[in-house]
Amino acid sequence: MKVLVAVKRVVDSGIKVRVKPDGIDLQGVKMTINPFCEIAVEEAVRLKEKKLIAEIVAITIGPKQGAESLRHALALGADKAIHVTTDARIDQAVQPLDIANILAKIVERDNYNLVLMGKQSIDDDFNQTGQMLAGLLDWPQATFASNIQISDGIAQVIREIDGGLQTVKFKLPGVITCDLRLNQPRFASVPNIMKAKSKPLETIPLEKLGKLHNSIQITKTEAPAIRKGGAIVENVDVLLQKLRNEAKLF
Repeated sequence: MKVLVAVKRVVDSGIKVRVKPDGIDLQGVKMTINPFCEIAVEEAVRLKEKKLIAEIVAITIGPKQGAESLRHALALGADKAIHVTTDARIDQAVQPLDIANILAKIVERDNYNLVLMGKQSIDDDFNQTGQMLAGLLDWPQATFASNIQISDGIAQVIREIDGGLQTVKFKLPGVITCDLRLNQPRFASVPNIMKAKSKPLETIPLEKLGKLHNSIQITKTEAPAIRKGGAIVENVDVLLQKLRNEAKLF
């Protein structure tokens, strides 16, 4: 069984971003693999270690620097990688439907049995690509996965929902999006990082798979308002007065 794992290159979650009117300033900013995508790669590797799948292929869409995220996925245990190259900003011009269309073409070209991906990326928080991909392929899907079991061509997935946990199952092929509590990704060892450099990495210009639709235009980007500092009041009467006159709570 072949598994395609989608990964995305994003700004490191520990970095304080600089906001400009036209978007996030990426100049000189540390980039890394999207945390939810890393969880998807880890889950694919665990399934392979259980002899449930035979091959893991990681795929990313973006500029040439995106190869770094693919090499990281290869160091974690992926067997091959596909880099769909474009100079368009992946956090703005390349939108969920564009990504889903590209992934669908790769899935149909190479006959994958399962697609794993993060439930969302931490830069745009769309949480749409997996659902759109399943719709385009007419495949069953399970989103927000916190546990995945595969047996005899059947996937059983525990989903995290507002009311608790929901268990679903479906016959493969299918699409699964991975949530935070699915697993804890391993660290890539130095030997595996070195081995990743020699693993196959296919490069495909985005133009060969289609075009970007730019159906959503970003008109403005703003940083969150700076919160005012708190204050210590002398007594309850002063607190009530401030809540009434300044906060207008009652």
